[in-house]
Amino acid sequence: MEIEEMKERPELVLRPAALYAFLRVLPLLLLAMLFLVVAWWLFPLFIWPSLITITVAGYRFMFIRSILYLITPEVIRVRTGIFSKRLDNLEMFRIKDYTVTQPFILQVFRLMNLTLKTTDPENKSMTMTGIPVSDIIDTIRGHVQEARQHNRIFEVN
Repeated sequence: MEIEEMKERPELVLRPAALYAFLRVLPLLLLAMLFLVVAWWLFPLFIWPSLITITVAGYRFMFIRSILYLITPEVIRVRTGIFSKRLDNLEMFRIKDYTVTQPFILQVFRLMNLTLKTTDPENKSMTMTGIPVSDIIDTIRGHVQEARQHNRIFEVN
């Protein structure tokens, strides 16, 4: 499902930063370089593991970059996949809690991971990884409050 095909206009469209995707595939790229050095100095057939590792790293980079978070006042849609697509929907009124994590390397590049804890039986939590630091939590919180009032959902503890 493409953005243009959606019934409502997304208020916010997020995707993991390219720098985050690069940091995730960096170990594979370093391994590929190691295979190239071994192929150059010791055994030329090590070029094949290097090429395979670079291909896997490229696919992983494209996979991470293809993740799309569409946030509307009613629902959060997460689209993943390159060859086989998956679309997950999370109703706003089901969100219970928010957690922002920023490991040191993400702090340096002003990125964050946002975890939404939900009452949805299919998705107990949803994590948005490698997104730019922003006030997205306030936006989502406002949408959650509006959706709960609109659907007349009250929390009982």
